Amino acid sequence: MLRYAARRIVTGIPTLLGVSLLVFLMLHFLPGDPVMLMLTHPAGQSRPLMKEEVTDELYQRMRRQLGLDQPLGVQFVRFVTRAVQGDFGNSFRSDLPVRDRIARNLPFTLQLALAALALSLGAGLILGVLAALRHRTWIDTAFMALAVSGVSMPSFWLGLMLILVFAFYLRWFPAVGSQGWKALVLPSVALGVRAAALVARLVRSSLIEVLHQDYVRTARAKGLGRGAVVVKHALRNALIPVATVAGLQFGNLLGGAVIVESVFGRPGIGHL
Repeated sequence: MLRYAARRIVTGIPTLLGVSLLVFLMLHFLPGDPVMLMLTHPAGQSRPLMKEEVTDELYQRMRRQLGLDQPLGVQFVRFVTRAVQGDFGNSFRSDLPVRDRIARNLPFTLQLALAALALSLGAGLILGVLAALRHRTWIDTAFMALAVSGVSMPSFWLGLMLILVFAFYLRWFPAVGSQGWKALVLPSVALGVRAAALVARLVRSSLIEVLHQDYVRTARAKGLGRGAVVVKHALRNALIPVATVAGLQFGNLLGGAVIVESVFGRPGIGHL
């Protein structure tokens, strides 16, 4: 197991370097001039300069300070070296270290992603089991229609609808903020609905397949009740692929949290 993990880590290094190079080149060749941006829109209390006030000497001095006068290869090596050490430079907006801002905002994003993951696993498990046990009935059809709708629904649109209904009309939950558990309900629902739909479909298909296995028929032939057969034999094996998907979904939820945080005005990675 350790050998397999080590091999996967080693083979993942070229991928990380390739992604880092792609990000670096995209940032370098995208339209815009970071030097001019920092001079005309400085962070902190510095007086912004008009473009006409930016002299060539001042412009070149800022380029040297940022290391932008060096070859691309040198810039990329410095970029990767500092990133490995956790040094991401300073923010253009606040002039504070990006590392400190990430450390301050990341717990809010993790809280939202974990809440959405718990919601998606719980709701997806319940809907998937009920749909599998009522296979080829109207309950199965209705639940799978809900699952398809959940997969197709953008999180930002769902977030706006949740704010409109539950925050403005019913006034059950706050529309924005991060204080208290109520402020976590609507964002976690908006973020977790798509994952819950995927889990429900996976649980349904996996459980239907397991219920037709020989050992399940044997358990029924021995006189075990339907509940015991499902819980002790079928469901335990049907949840194996769900455990694998849960880790992948958590990564997707972390990425989706950026959009949801913007909709609900929550502090987090989306507000860096």
